[in-house]
Amino acid sequence: MNTVARLIGPEVEALGYELVRVAMIGGTSDPTLQVMAERPDTRQLALGDCERISRRLSEVLDLADPIDGAYRLEVSSPGIDRPLTRLKDYRDWAGFEARIALTEPKASRKQYSGTLEGVEGETVKLLGKDGQTYEVAFSEIASAKLLLTDKLIKATAPLSTEGADKIEVDPRPAEIDEKMEG
Repeated sequence: MNTVARLIGPEVEALGYELVRVAMIGGTSDPTLQVMAERPDTRQLALGDCERISRRLSEVLDLADPIDGAYRLEVSSPGIDRPLTRLKDYRDWAGFEARIALTEPKASRKQYSGTLEGVEGETVKLLGKDGQTYEVAFSEIASAKLLLTDKLIKATAPLSTEGADKIEVDPRPAEIDEKMEG
């Protein structure tokens, strides 16, 4: 995925976004190239942003063809309980709760949960639920994500909820749908 990330990263940035993660998900039954991106100023994406990124990446990926076989392209925001994939994420989200999984056990533990305290050089600092501060080299982290808390919900409230309270109903009667399907 590093090759794909290097290919699409500059394209995402040229559109004014930051690339958060590139992953292949869904296995062999439903291979999906998942691209997570965000606006640097808001850490969010609107549907129009996803469409814009998707159109650009579709063109680039079709030309370069870096992935064997058929797959779907999925562009999304990292979401509220986002993955922490870049060293800067640990700095940006200091003060919030996270879960960190290590590539190899450290002091007989493979996972730590607690409040992010930030970064010192290439080391992530986490205040564990036991009150102890843990230091983990960024290179030792297999995966990490923010944990859903009230504090995180308040900090990541959508920029706009316009239209969220409206339900659109198809004005066509059911009989028309049946005729169109048959």
